[in-house]
Amino acid sequence: MDLAAAREGLASQPFSVLLGARLTEFGDRRATIELDIREELRQQNGYVHGGVLAYAADNTLTFAAGAVLGPAVLTAGFTIDYLRPAGGPKLRAEAVVVQSGRSRATSRCDLYTVDEGGASALCAVAQGTVVVTRG
Repeated sequence: MDLAAAREGLASQPFSVLLGARLTEFGDRRATIELDIREELRQQNGYVHGGVLAYAADNTLTFAAGAVLGPAVLTAGFTIDYLRPAGGPKLRAEAVVVQSGRSRATSRCDLYTVDEGGASALCAVAQGTVVVTRG
């Protein structure tokens, strides 16, 4: 699967479309998803809602694993650690596969907020396991 096909896969996910997620890198055991932070994606203190960060980690981990395992995959589980409140106009999630077999892969994801000048700040880290679906 190439970047264009992976982008079609992302575009077929209604929730990803709702959030405005963009797949900016895919292949060679990696994936990057970005999204613009709109006001409705923030929590009561003005920071990006943790659920938005979890979505970005989950989907990016799975796309990275899909670069190795193929498109028929699902997240089996993941953990996320929030390191600092996420602000700024853009969120970028970068994932890489750290181990893979025939039917499962483990990926790591770093999540950054990106300011108007392009400077990034690490706000969360995640790790997850992705499995090939059967049937």
